[in-house]
Amino acid sequence: MSTVLVVDDEPIVRDVVARYLVRDGHSIIQAGDGETARSLFEHEPPALVVLDVMLPGIDGLALMRWIRERSNVPVILLTARGDESDRIVGLELGADDYVTKPFSPRELAARVRTVLRRTPEARTGPERLEFGDVEIDTASREVTKGGEQVRLTLKEFDLLWFLAANPGRVFSREQLMGRVWGYEAALDTGTLTVHIRRLREKIEDDPSRPRHFETVWGAGYRFRP
Repeated sequence: MSTVLVVDDEPIVRDVVARYLVRDGHSIIQAGDGETARSLFEHEPPALVVLDVMLPGIDGLALMRWIRERSNVPVILLTARGDESDRIVGLELGADDYVTKPFSPRELAARVRTVLRRTPEARTGPERLEFGDVEIDTASREVTKGGEQVRLTLKEFDLLWFLAANPGRVFSREQLMGRVWGYEAALDTGTLTVHIRRLREKIEDDPSRPRHFETVWGAGYRFRP
């Protein structure tokens, strides 16, 4: 049983989300504001966080930043339909996925299942890969560069592993979203763009001139070891 922390200032939203996630066998803890969420997170670290961006006091993006300073636990953001800037900032801070309000509780539950499965399709191949001074270990889900640990979010690791395990192959954005996120049409391509950019910033020697994460214009992305 996985513990999911649901953070939203609307009790009816928390209750509906909790009801659907409980049906999937999850244990639910709830918070209506950022301070309560931080306290719950520290006392009972969850397996996943469902986090509303608009919160009283400490807002969702500030809480997202606080979480990432302490943990790589997956986070799914709840954002207003028109707030693209919040979604982009959330992804850049390390969110693994987002759902726009109003949303289908069934869709959110499916997203939670997908994230918690840790996408086995993205971890095919050997248990350990090396390229340059970078080492990837799928058993421990650890990445090092020059002997120093690189902190990656859940989806950053899955995307890195999938690309590195398939060197030289060009994958379209839709293929990568389907293989790494587990579905295709539900995410816009901006999500993938943000994750590629973050991997370049963390892995490449010169992110502005990437050697490993290559954009193939009009086709998608290719990994070169």
